[in-house]
Amino acid sequence: MAAYIIARVSVTDTDQYDKYKLLTPAAVAGHGGSFIVRGGDHQVLEGEADNRRIVVLEFPTSADARAFYDSPAYVDARAVRSGAAEMEMVLVEGA
Repeated sequence: MAAYIIARVSVTDTDQYDKYKLLTPAAVAGHGGSFIVRGGDHQVLEGEADNRRIVVLEFPTSADARAFYDSPAYVDARAVRSGAAEMEMVLVEGA
């Protein structure tokens, strides 16, 4: 069953966050994942306005998504991101 990582991101240091963004595609692809959404324009249809960046990743399974998150490549990317963004991230299985 497909699984998704959904992130809401408040970028606090654009230059440093740009370095993080360069590291993530290989880490995602290395675990069979792909970007579905990567910070495009969005509109709030219900609820309070939220200007955070939205990122959605798709993986073949939740085990693949978790393996990506725990992988050495993504641990290194997260270290680069440290101090550059406030991240809220959730892993959810698809229908």
